[in-house]
Amino acid sequence: MPRSFDEDILIQRKYYTETAAEYDAAHAGEGDDDPVNLRMVCGILRMIEARTVLDIGAGTGRAIRHLTEQLAGLTVRGVEPVAARIAQAAKKGIPAGVIVQGVGEALPFGNASFDVVCAFAMLHHVTNPDAVVREMLRVARRGVVIIDGNRFGQGSWPMRVFKLGLYKAGLWGLINYLKTGGKGYNLTEGDGLFYSYSVYDSFNRIAEWAGQMMVIPNEACKARSWLHPLLTSSGVLVCALKDTVW
Repeated sequence: MPRSFDEDILIQRKYYTETAAEYDAAHAGEGDDDPVNLRMVCGILRMIEARTVLDIGAGTGRAIRHLTEQLAGLTVRGVEPVAARIAQAAKKGIPAGVIVQGVGEALPFGNASFDVVCAFAMLHHVTNPDAVVREMLRVARRGVVIIDGNRFGQGSWPMRVFKLGLYKAGLWGLINYLKTGGKGYNLTEGDGLFYSYSVYDSFNRIAEWAGQMMVIPNEACKARSWLHPLLTSSGVLVCALKDTVW
């Protein structure tokens, strides 16, 4: 019997509801909470003089708090599907209405509504990250920032090259389906339900939209080849700008 993606979503929502109160502490140092990532994102926002930002998968409002503390005059909104996490955001001082309940696949905002749209370590948790990226590009006026994992920078060097070859041959989906026993996802106590994802899965779509792109490793790693950071970093920051800023 074919599996339903609705079942995946229910599992993930249940996990986030049950862990809402402890989520920030359990994921400290990840994504937007990493000091280096935060400095890079703030630098990008300053560079393009962004005034409005949308955070997809805002959770308990961690990125919203960080960015508004660092950048005076910046307005940050969020979209989050889990009501329990929005409630936790309110307890942590996020005003009502700043985070709206919704999903990244259907953002409740008009075209070009925000200067920059961000997704911090959330795309590997959705069944169809490409649908979320399409919506991010629709709503963004000047830029998109994504920080997430990169399967091609994980494992031994032969395995990294092998995975890249499978992906280029169009076979990665089948291999991953078999590897996960037909589920298509992995489930852990620390990260809930997640999928095999790389920011490079979204690269072509973003590149079609952008006038300029920056791809930056978000971990300490040595540039061992011209394929850096494709094969050398397990996490990558992608910044896509609609217009060239140099």
